Amino acid sequence: MKRISLRLYLSIGITATFGWAITFLAMNVFRNYAVGLFLWLPFVMGISSTIIYAYKNRVTKRLCMQLSFVTLTIFSIGLLFFALEGVICIVMAAPIAFVLNWLGYMLGYDIVKTKIIGSPPTILIVFLLSVPSLMGFEYAIKDNEVEIKTIITAIEINAPAETVWKNVIEFPQLDEPKELLFKTGIAYPINAKIDGEGVGAIRHCNFSTGSFVEPITVWDEPHLLKFNVTEQPEAMKELSIYDIHPAHLHGYFVSKQGQFKLTTLPNGHTLLEGTTWYFNKIKPAFYWTLWSDYIVHKIHERVLKHIKAQSEKQGIS
Repeated sequence: MKRISLRLYLSIGITATFGWAITFLAMNVFRNYAVGLFLWLPFVMGISSTIIYAYKNRVTKRLCMQLSFVTLTIFSIGLLFFALEGVICIVMAAPIAFVLNWLGYMLGYDIVKTKIIGSPPTILIVFLLSVPSLMGFEYAIKDNEVEIKTIITAIEINAPAETVWKNVIEFPQLDEPKELLFKTGIAYPINAKIDGEGVGAIRHCNFSTGSFVEPITVWDEPHLLKFNVTEQPEAMKELSIYDIHPAHLHGYFVSKQGQFKLTTLPNGHTLLEGTTWYFNKIKPAFYWTLWSDYIVHKIHERVLKHIKAQSEKQGIS
């Protein structure tokens, strides 16, 4: 029984420690948030915990699965304790990490029980070495090409375009957010101010983490306001017992341009469309853009609903 318990603790301890070391390497040396970190690491951790525990040990497949998930959970808690990550990023990564971890445990169990591809300890070493190797490869072939995403959110406002325009170029303080998303640390808009008028004016959209600096490039009153983004704050304040600022908060989620388009509808109302052009360098893109697109939409909704409320209130008065 003691031997089994020691093997269990070694399985968790070795795998989790390996994961923490690799995460530190990714975040502080390679500074690369890509496939090696978010897909391959949890997959290999599933293989590792299973092979270490099941090799020459009579254990059930179900127990190996539970051990794999417990190991990944302890690893995640360690990311918080060692100030490598905050709560919200771990929560965002959890769905894909647990799926890959499950696939890893399945393969690890087959490797131990069938031995169809060689000695399990040798195979384990190969898989462990593959993680930093993949990260190094990703770092060496840095892909500077980014896909610019376009996110459009619209709202109908019972007010003329001239009234809406005044609340677009700048708007007063918003109420504290009620959305759970923004209570987790994701940056949210507070107010907007503008210095000047016309092309060249500087708009400041102030968020909970700082200010977006937005030089106006198109001023077509009261139809279109378009601007570049030359400065932006961190995308979130990490929920952590420490004051941490991971690398992914700088230069990975980048807003490039934005605009507000106002269209007068046949009923006299105004259709207000908010558009953001941005890129997200965190990979795999198919997964992380689901999160970033959703967050941008929620930011748009918060601003557009506020402009709607202000404009309709002014129309009534």
